[in-house]
Amino acid sequence: MSKDPLDKDRRRGEAFFEDTGLWGFIHRSFTKSMGYTEEDLRKPVIGICNTFSELNKCHSQFRELAEYVKRGVWQAGGLPMEFPTISIGEPYVKPTTMLLRNLMAMDTEEMMKAHPLDGVVLLGGCDKTVPAQLMAAASVNIPAIVLTGGPMLNGRLNGANLGACTDCYQFTLEHKAGNLTDAELATAENAICRSDGHCMVMGTASTMASIAEALGMALPGCAAIPAPDSRRKHLAELTGKQIVKLVEADIRPRDLMNERSLDNAIRVTMASGGSTNAIIHLIAIAGRLGIRLPLERFDELAKETPFLLNLRPSGQYQMEEYFEAGGVPALMKELEPLLHTDCLTVTGRSVADNLREVQVLNREVIFPLSQPLDAQGGIAVLRGNLAPSGALIKQTAVSSHLKKHVGKAVVFHSPEDLQKRIDDPELDVDESSVLVLQNAGPKGAPAMPEIGQIPIPQKLLKKGVRDMVRISDARISGTSYGALIVHVAPEAAIGGPLALVRDGDLIELDIASRTLNVLVDDAELQQRKQKWQAPAPHYDRGYGLLFTERVLQADRGCDFDFLLPPELRGEEESK
Repeated sequence: MSKDPLDKDRRRGEAFFEDTGLWGFIHRSFTKSMGYTEEDLRKPVIGICNTFSELNKCHSQFRELAEYVKRGVWQAGGLPMEFPTISIGEPYVKPTTMLLRNLMAMDTEEMMKAHPLDGVVLLGGCDKTVPAQLMAAASVNIPAIVLTGGPMLNGRLNGANLGACTDCYQFTLEHKAGNLTDAELATAENAICRSDGHCMVMGTASTMASIAEALGMALPGCAAIPAPDSRRKHLAELTGKQIVKLVEADIRPRDLMNERSLDNAIRVTMASGGSTNAIIHLIAIAGRLGIRLPLERFDELAKETPFLLNLRPSGQYQMEEYFEAGGVPALMKELEPLLHTDCLTVTGRSVADNLREVQVLNREVIFPLSQPLDAQGGIAVLRGNLAPSGALIKQTAVSSHLKKHVGKAVVFHSPEDLQKRIDDPELDVDESSVLVLQNAGPKGAPAMPEIGQIPIPQKLLKKGVRDMVRISDARISGTSYGALIVHVAPEAAIGGPLALVRDGDLIELDIASRTLNVLVDDAELQQRKQKWQAPAPHYDRGYGLLFTERVLQADRGCDFDFLLPPELRGEEESK
């Protein structure tokens, strides 16, 4: 009888190929038929999780990138074997990629567990792919390393840099306002995305690539190298070499990802003005590690971590300039006094060792810790009677006059209602109004789409209004900007207070005090709650039904309850 391939006393590939019985014969015979030799089968088996898809623009170059990883694996004495999982491309997937993040995490986890892999290189890039892979790596806990595909080169138009998708919003907004012609809009479309790679601002893709580095799960410098830069290929080869070393040293994801490295990742996110989506993903990754990561921890670290990175949508520059300034290692060097520098990384060395020779190369991009862009990190956690379980706002991207605001609610009861009425000339709205979108959360929309950047009503656009307070239980793209309050929990679709807001209610936002309240007394809210009816479900079968029935709320990471380890699963069941 063969040894368990998950036996930690023996390499999984070794147990698979050296079995002396029937199955060992079959394993060797079938593998040799693909051209591998007896010598190859004695090497550590390195899986290359390739998420290439022609339906995922951000991963369009992954076939080539995988070949450079294989080169490194061969050079280091490993046996590279490429395998696919589902691939989630943000611009293509409807109704939202968030519906499929957990499915991708399950797919990746099961592929890693089912095959005789001694180590895995995880090729990701687009928003939900890296968190899904990190969730899987945390659950399976075999040696793993992340390699992201890199950001696009800056878009260029009329001598100016463009960023996807921050400028996507701006161009379409100005077109809607009547300030751009159809031809001018088409010219911008052709100029904004001019290379392989993911969005080149500090959106979710760049944020999650940075987090992979900060967690110690990617080689230093991985996040910022532009996708078409030859140094991305060099890094791919180095990544292939390094995974073999990780197998030999038996360094596993749970040796790297823990409470202290999660703190490092949160600090890097806050100093970067990173995406609000990162909060959901970090909570989910922590959950797979058996760690309860409350929103309060994010707010504690945000208050202690200055905002240093002058990148859009919260700043001036983009990922290309960030790379030239030194990338994530340079930012971490500036943050070094605040980091847990003893944390182990995929280099086999500590954070402190990795940062020893690092320098910040451009102070216009990465500001000094002593002279930050802002004293606090990019994301603030809000609470109050409208969000008892929390809500998020990217405070570095909010217009200054809206950071403390009281306004009358204009309520949209669903994404469909929003689309139907937002540009109605008769809509009772002005620039002081607070736009509220209900039933756009994990269960409600379904699957919490990135529609929290509620459009400015057309009649206000024509008056020059470019920002308003907007509240929803949806998400926003990391490339979004403005006074956008998202991830309101509990969501409206399960009867959270957001469901009880009515047109004309006064809503008060105060970012400095971290509060979000509807100025309606508790007795009135209780009366409304008694009359509330849940919206009809979106699915009656399949994966959509599974998602709706088992997904957790935003403050718990939107993972499935049954994918948490037993100690956290019991906590959920007791609620």
